[in-house]
Amino acid sequence: MKAMAMTLLALALAGCSLAPKYERPAAPVPQAYDTPAANGLAAMPQDWRDYFNDPALQAWIAAALENNRNLRVAALRIQEARALYGVQQADRLPSIDGTGEFSRGRGAEPGQPRMPVADRYRAAIGIAAFELDFFGRVKSLSDAALSRYLASEEAHRAATLSLVSETAAAYFNQRSLAEQLRLTESTLALREASLKLTQRRYDAGLETAVGLRTAQMLVESSRATHAELSREYRQAVHTLGMLAGDFSLPPDTEAVTLESQSLTPLAAGLPSALLIRRPDLRQAEDTLRAANADIGAARAAFFPSVQLTTDIGTTAGSFSDLFGSGTGTWTFAPKLTLPIFNAGRNSANLSLAETRKDIAVAQYEGSIQQAFREVADALSARDTLRAQIDAQRKVRDADRDRQRLTERRYERGVASYLEMLEAQRSLFESEQEFIRLQQRRLVNAVELYKALGGWEQPGS
Repeated sequence: MKAMAMTLLALALAGCSLAPKYERPAAPVPQAYDTPAANGLAAMPQDWRDYFNDPALQAWIAAALENNRNLRVAALRIQEARALYGVQQADRLPSIDGTGEFSRGRGAEPGQPRMPVADRYRAAIGIAAFELDFFGRVKSLSDAALSRYLASEEAHRAATLSLVSETAAAYFNQRSLAEQLRLTESTLALREASLKLTQRRYDAGLETAVGLRTAQMLVESSRATHAELSREYRQAVHTLGMLAGDFSLPPDTEAVTLESQSLTPLAAGLPSALLIRRPDLRQAEDTLRAANADIGAARAAFFPSVQLTTDIGTTAGSFSDLFGSGTGTWTFAPKLTLPIFNAGRNSANLSLAETRKDIAVAQYEGSIQQAFREVADALSARDTLRAQIDAQRKVRDADRDRQRLTERRYERGVASYLEMLEAQRSLFESEQEFIRLQQRRLVNAVELYKALGGWEQPGS
């Protein structure tokens, strides 16, 4: 009997699997990016500090990784999935329980004298309703739980990468607004001084009403812009505080300027590398593996299931005799369940599992296409932003020269006051646009970093 039980247990643990053989779907994207910026193999930094080298930005990212609540939720999701996998994995092994019983009662039979009160003591150890997994139902459920656990780990890595990227983008936005705010403050001071001069010239009859109203208009326009940028700057600081999980952290007013910021150059490599590098794609594939394993469990439901209940123990009328000679008992009770009629439930469950796998395949392929588009967009933007920034730098430099020349011409009485105000307005706009383009350059570098999977590697 012992040999038979061990044989049944071995067969259960080595049961066949009815899950379909997993095959990774082909990537529905081109083999290369249609941009010169993608040439060469990718060289990703080993740590985010190697890429984001601004000390102030590093401090914000470190705080976010330490305190961000959404990242904590993602970490707790891993613990949840690990616990669920442990529960499912435990079903593959028998549960051995020890029991102790005591009962007191009196029995009676028709036509027989009344029986005396009797005690009954029993102690046993055994296996309760262990499913012998001949067709791999329990194994498939365990495999599905394992894949979902691994998917939760990848989700945490994806959340970490997203948090680092969001914090960097928010930091560059805050720095851009800070520089625009300083530019607006200096421009406002200059225009207020010009307005005072214009007012004196107007009072002396040396300036027209049009010139005076233009100077007043430019001052009020600067004040409106300053108020708007002040509001946006405070909101940007609040966004950084939320990402960092600490609203008490002060912004660094002496941070590196946007134009001086330089991030490690990245090459895109081949699209196939995204399947290994990006945690969200690995998460989507783990989810697909789980759906594939669920089909095996649904298929196994069509076949008979065998449950085994055994125990070995001792029974006696008094506690002192419980472990005496001749009190031993044992039970061996296999149970076979054969599905005959369940109103199509098993067929519906199988159809549901297959449909969910098809959904997972479509989501996986969609994730690959989304990743490809993000990289391609970031590369295209990098190409055009370089040319745009170079052109805007020339525009800004030309506006600076134009303003200096116009001021000299105005001082000599050659240029009108309106020409000088127009030169100041044009310079303000070109400098403001240059700051915005520098921010866009850095945000594009962050987007490319995220699209390529950041520093995360499998198992890191």
